[in-house]
Amino acid sequence: MPPAVFAGVAATALAVSAIGAHDRTTWFLETVWVLVGLPLVVLAWRRFPLTGLLCGLLTAHALVLAVGGHYTYAQVPLGDWMRDTFGLDRNPYDRFGHLVQGFVPALLVRELLSRTSPLRGSRWLAPLTVCACMAFSACFELLEWLAAEIGGHDADAFLATQGDVWDTQWDMFCALTGALLSLALLSRLHDRQLRTLRTPATVRG
Repeated sequence: MPPAVFAGVAATALAVSAIGAHDRTTWFLETVWVLVGLPLVVLAWRRFPLTGLLCGLLTAHALVLAVGGHYTYAQVPLGDWMRDTFGLDRNPYDRFGHLVQGFVPALLVRELLSRTSPLRGSRWLAPLTVCACMAFSACFELLEWLAAEIGGHDADAFLATQGDVWDTQWDMFCALTGALLSLALLSRLHDRQLRTLRTPATVRG
């Protein structure tokens, strides 16, 4: 699929999710990664195009963020249906979102490290990728803590803890699980696509 299609899908989803969003502040906090990341990818594309696999995953992640931002993670209808159908004690969309938060950034970090550092083909690539994903997850949890400190109960929609005192730990565990699954399932395919790209190092050489 052409990169412009991926960008168009992400931009459209972002625009649609803003219409009638449950909470405007929560929408912004949840989708700011797309608001910042999409223009960066477009502006850097000529010099640093991404693999098709990564483009697809980033677009899928943008859709997850857009849905969560529109409804808030604790009130996504699909999650409510799953909670009621399977007798769960909470809307699971937040857990799914944090799984994706590890799954997709793992390929992003892997691609950046493979193309801009000596780590391509190194046995350190996978563990350092996971560490980077966990660092991002921890930063996100600190952002949630900051939002709670500043906004008090007004930040509840963004936190989506749903009464779980271990929500932070579960969020980071889901991100870790997502990162490990991503590397285990997609590394070989990712390597094949990386070989088709002209990396900055290749261009300079």
